[in-house]
Amino acid sequence: MRRITRIATVGVASAALALTATACGNKSSSDASSDSKEAGAAIAYDIGGRGDQSFNDAAYAGLSKAETDLKIKGSAAEPSEGESDADKVQRLTELARSGNNPVIGVGFAYAPAIKKVAPKFPKTTFGIIDDSSVTGKNIANMVFNEEQGSYLAGVAAAKVTKSKTVGFIGGVETPLIKKFEAGFAQGVKDTDPAVNVLSQYLTQPPNFDGFSKPDLGKAAAQGQLDKKADVVYAAAGLAGSGSIEATAQAGKWAIGVDSDQYSQKGLAAYKDQILTSVTKDVADSVYNLIKSVQDGTPQTGEIRYGLDKDGVGLADSNPAYTKLTDVVAAVEKAKKDIVDGKITVKTTP
Repeated sequence: MRRITRIATVGVASAALALTATACGNKSSSDASSDSKEAGAAIAYDIGGRGDQSFNDAAYAGLSKAETDLKIKGSAAEPSEGESDADKVQRLTELARSGNNPVIGVGFAYAPAIKKVAPKFPKTTFGIIDDSSVTGKNIANMVFNEEQGSYLAGVAAAKVTKSKTVGFIGGVETPLIKKFEAGFAQGVKDTDPAVNVLSQYLTQPPNFDGFSKPDLGKAAAQGQLDKKADVVYAAAGLAGSGSIEATAQAGKWAIGVDSDQYSQKGLAAYKDQILTSVTKDVADSVYNLIKSVQDGTPQTGEIRYGLDKDGVGLADSNPAYTKLTDVVAAVEKAKKDIVDGKITVKTTP
């Protein structure tokens, strides 16, 4: 079962962790009718859905900004647990038939569906985040250099660890998430070869629970903490919230991902222990694609966001981070060296 919602308010309203399960349910009174022809823009959420405090919420922020700045109507469709590619095809088809342009799939899992649906709606622009494998005249591939931002997180982790052990938790072992691991581990080792990096993946494809179940992230983080890790970086969507909870409760440093998780309301209880976050400017990528369509010059092909364009980065919202001037200096130097080509960050561990 899917849910398509017409965005009614502006701003990111994060739900409490206990309420952020994968969405599947009846339409609410604010939901849009599937046969509505009102023009607008739409996003189809990835695993975990709205309220993940991370990837999906960042996409929603971009749609909300477009509603405000561009005066367009926004729609958002939630995933269902254990859904198939056929479900995604139906969801994208419904969004396109309703007159939305662009229609954006949030996450690489939408690649097979966009490959099938995009040719049927040649006048509609389809965006996909985190995938460049499916291409077409009306497809925009919004991709990021996650390994670069993760390298900076590795530098910070190596500088602040006291136990000389840090952890990486990947939600699902896919090529995309291995980019996060590769950059993080390289950043750690380039900064301090004596630091041990513990790496763990929560699930293997086709099981994608590692992106949606906080208890899995919490258990994995606890296991790494038991092995003396005092900094834990999770790239695991909603499951990463569980990792942050366990790490913060232990009084150790957590590193967030995709959004600035220090600023997420649903993680407010743990914010003091969220040292920093590896950010991806998913919000701007969504907004930019919508604006390009509104301007009559739709983006197509690969649109890459890296450190050179601040498409990825390391958040500095936590005052505790900015007070660590030696850490900040090391991170800034690493960023400059990556942008200048002095450091090439690996994309595989």
